[in-house]
Amino acid sequence: MTGSRLDELTARARRTIAATGGVAPVAEPVRHVPAVAGSRGPVSPSEVGDAVVIGFDPGIATTGYGVVSGSSRGDGRYVARTHGVIETTAQTPTPERLAYIHDRVSLLLRHHKPSGAAVEKLFFGRNAPTAMAVGQARGVILLALAQARVPVVEYTPLEVKSALAGFGRAPKAQMQRMIQVLLELDAIPRPDDAADGLALALTHLRLAAGRLARAGASADM
Repeated sequence: MTGSRLDELTARARRTIAATGGVAPVAEPVRHVPAVAGSRGPVSPSEVGDAVVIGFDPGIATTGYGVVSGSSRGDGRYVARTHGVIETTAQTPTPERLAYIHDRVSLLLRHHKPSGAAVEKLFFGRNAPTAMAVGQARGVILLALAQARVPVVEYTPLEVKSALAGFGRAPKAQMQRMIQVLLELDAIPRPDDAADGLALALTHLRLAAGRLARAGASADM
């Protein structure tokens, strides 16, 4: 069985990274992408496959998101429809910040109509206040997704790195370079939180393709 286009692009990305010593090239910073405007403009799902997935990297100050169109079977193009961040300021009361995140997420869902969503799983480190704030942002994102009836899968950073780079300890610069190559972007996606959103969406598409392949193999046995 021949590999999918994503497998081919993954192999090419790894060769490119190896040739540059695993270090991503310096890219000029770009303006944050608005919630309803993509870097390539709206892309019809029929152009690239049967799925539109949105990924969220939650945070109360900055929530990164990325929307990717592609095939749930892993046999077509993968295109970044849009990516960017939802930002709130520390001077704004927490309830208003959470309401704003919820409203922005709901707007993204209405505009892009995703068939699935990927949200970064909460990792409790030593900074409890930060984890609590991230948990609050995750809560309103998950609420908006449930209200829109969008199926959600949560992924750890280890799972994302393993799915896209082939190993769970890949450095951030390498992951960003991988995302650029896999989505055939002109530059590394910025800011970092938006790149993480794209990575989550790509991971969901790729692992969904793997689940379908395993289900098909089981049916043939």
